[in-house]
Amino acid sequence: MDLSQARWFKATASASSNGGCVEVADLETATGLRDSRTPEAGAHVVPRTVFAAFLEDVRAGRYDR
Repeated sequence: MDLSQARWFKATASASSNGGCVEVADLETATGLRDSRTPEAGAHVVPRTVFAAFLEDVRAGRYDR
């Protein structure tokens, strides 16, 4: 998938002391995710429905420690 025209946004809840952040791109039928420190390393691309289900799980606390 060509991601050269994708508009990347840093996730608002993604911050760390080393400056690492997750960036997200809306790709019409998919969502792209990448590390802002190494964008040239590529991105994970998942269907929007899969990313939406992941966000629901996060909001529900499924991954909380």
